[in-house]
Amino acid sequence: MAKVTVQDIIDTLKEMTILEVNDLVKAVEEEFGVTAAAVAAAPVAAAAEEVQEGPKEVTVFLKSVGASKIPVIKAVQAITGLGLLEAKKLCDALPAPIKEKISPAAAEEIKKQLTDAGAEVEVK
Repeated sequence: MAKVTVQDIIDTLKEMTILEVNDLVKAVEEEFGVTAAAVAAAPVAAAAEEVQEGPKEVTVFLKSVGASKIPVIKAVQAITGLGLLEAKKLCDALPAPIKEKISPAAAEEIKKQLTDAGAEVEVK
């Protein structure tokens, strides 16, 4: 019995109708106890994980409070849940992490709040 090459299989598949290919897939699934959906989905899932770019968790750093310190302190207080005195101390010790290990989307929202208050913010 001659060994069948990958190219032989591809050439044969090109000559088959969709119904014949469907019957072939079902026969392979029964013979080897696998499903074509699971076999096809595994590489797609792995590729999707590789495509996701950027970190999954980031930290928002307050770099500068800008010209108006009070709105920034109030924004930091609202974001962190700290008391007014603790938020002021945090704003005085710059650069300071405001929120750690958060999603990039949440970090962008916090960055917007702080920049609207007049602060300079960095997301790492």
